[in-house]
Amino acid sequence: VYPREPEPMKELRELTAKHPWNIMTTSADEGQFLNMLVKLINAKNTMEIGVYTGYSLLATALALPHDGKILAMDINRENYELGLPIIKKAGVAHKIEFKEGPALPVLDQLVQDVKNHGTYDFIFVDADKDNYLNYHKRLVELVKVGGVIGYDNTLWNGSVVAPPDAPLRKYVRYYRDFVLELDKDIA
Repeated sequence: VYPREPEPMKELRELTAKHPWNIMTTSADEGQFLNMLVKLINAKNTMEIGVYTGYSLLATALALPHDGKILAMDINRENYELGLPIIKKAGVAHKIEFKEGPALPVLDQLVQDVKNHGTYDFIFVDADKDNYLNYHKRLVELVKVGGVIGYDNTLWNGSVVAPPDAPLRKYVRYYRDFVLELDKDIA
């Protein structure tokens, strides 16, 4: 199904599929897209907010040069450690600095030091959707000019283009409306 998916990513995807919260993982095609994007922009210094078992993190790490770096943040180290043996086996663990806990305090600390401004080539956010706007306000200080910030679920299964009166499930409408507000702020 995914002919270009590197073996470590396939192994991690299959491991994650057995996890009770497997719906939270990045899809294989999205992982390959992230990998390609990181290569296209020649990213070297990256950040990921929301790691889960590390599938998208692995996709990014595999695309970075040997001396590339990823600052990875998640509130749950246990999930990250499920994928860590595969990340180590892939030979990219040295690129990752993992911080457990909420991302906002870490971002606030980074933003306070002007030396961090404009230093990130690529940032991927796949965490608590309610904080996307809070993350964005900080991340625009940290991403370099010409860098990329990617947010997972911003198309929300196509619901963002549905008419305002479209019949949507309550949770879909909530996140759809939230994403529309985020899109307005970013645009």
